[in-house]
Amino acid sequence: MPTRRSVHSPTVRLRRLAAEMRRARLAADYTQLGDAAKALGWSGPKLSRIEDAKTRFIKPDDIDHLCDLYEIKDREAREALHALARQARERGWWSEYKDVFGDNVLPDFETEASMIRTYEGLVIPGLLQTAEYTEAVFRGGQAHPDDVVERHVAARLERQQILNRHKPPHFSAVIDEAAIRRRVRESGVMHDQLQHLVNMATRHNIDIQVLPFNAGPHAATAGSFAIMDFPSEIDPSIVYTETATGHVISEGDEAITRYVSIFGHAQAAALRASESVAFIHQLLAQESDHP
Repeated sequence: MPTRRSVHSPTVRLRRLAAEMRRARLAADYTQLGDAAKALGWSGPKLSRIEDAKTRFIKPDDIDHLCDLYEIKDREAREALHALARQARERGWWSEYKDVFGDNVLPDFETEASMIRTYEGLVIPGLLQTAEYTEAVFRGGQAHPDDVVERHVAARLERQQILNRHKPPHFSAVIDEAAIRRRVRESGVMHDQLQHLVNMATRHNIDIQVLPFNAGPHAATAGSFAIMDFPSEIDPSIVYTETATGHVISEGDEAITRYVSIFGHAQAAALRASESVAFIHQLLAQESDHP
């Protein structure tokens, strides 16, 4: 595994800095961003990029100028803002997998999430996959060079390390029955994957529920998604959805409320955690009878 460069999420820290700067401006009675920019001798777009978290490279002097204008005199408060600016410039471990992730920010947000709620309809959630299952899913009937496959598997395993860290996020997964019944070609891979789910379900921070076929139509039929919450109240929750051509990050009260409601309905329709483990045990027995 590569050495981690940061235990922080640079994107979350950047967003936090932006929120703190916006809050400080309003507290200093600069209700119009343009007025604050003018007082600083800056262009409006420069300050706007900081408050919109559009620039990672904020000079220390600029932080000091903002603090002076907004009358932030407390030394610890000023240093905290400087620390956020430094952390926003850090590179996470995923930067070593640019060939795998591209501009996908999923591992960036996962790094600092305190709670992750996910619904998966077709495959086992990535954070719960075995290496062999990941390889089988990635190949998916397509021909890929072995080195490319190895990179994707290694990146997936590295993502999973957030579940092993000190103070891991609480991870709640609702998995459609279709995902756990879909067999892969390689003998024994699905058996090991199901056993891995059972093992992971014993962890205090992981809840796994199976949404059975007999539950009928449900609220999450539109597709898979993940809701991520963060430990600081100032960091807004996000919803991550993925498509064949990219990914979408949704935020804002309306979007979060909608997805939280969908997840809640999916949870209610799913088997309870203990029932889900028993269900997976039944499938394991079937896998043993029909390898």
